[in-house]
Amino acid sequence: MSPRWTPDPDVRRGRSVIDNLQVHLVFVTKYRRGVLNDAMLTHCEQVMRNVCADLGAALREFNGEDDHVHLLVHYPPKLSISTLVNRLKGVSAHYLRKEFAGRINRHIMHGHLWSPSYFAASCGGTPLEVIKEYIKEQKHPGP
Repeated sequence: MSPRWTPDPDVRRGRSVIDNLQVHLVFVTKYRRGVLNDAMLTHCEQVMRNVCADLGAALREFNGEDDHVHLLVHYPPKLSISTLVNRLKGVSAHYLRKEFAGRINRHIMHGHLWSPSYFAASCGGTPLEVIKEYIKEQKHPGP
């Protein structure tokens, strides 16, 4: 390990890659229906933690309100965000509908818990302007 490199538990080290990929995800309920309650959010968090672990990712933060949830996920480079989202939404919807059938009215929500859309934003420690400046300051090799 380079002496310039400060050990960081968030940095994953593989055979041919060193990465620190994190994404902020927001999922909203179908038609923004306010169906989620505290028990559902607690169960949803546990299900999503298990899904992330199965995919080699880690759910770092989770919270929500009656019509949406926020997640911060630390994920490996081999895992696409769309695969992560599809698995999180699909598995959580399955278990929440199974556990809370009376609360999630299939007729009103047309058999779906989550809206098909989602919000995803990459996030990390260094502000974008600092990275831009660092890249600008790189020196081209001479002729």
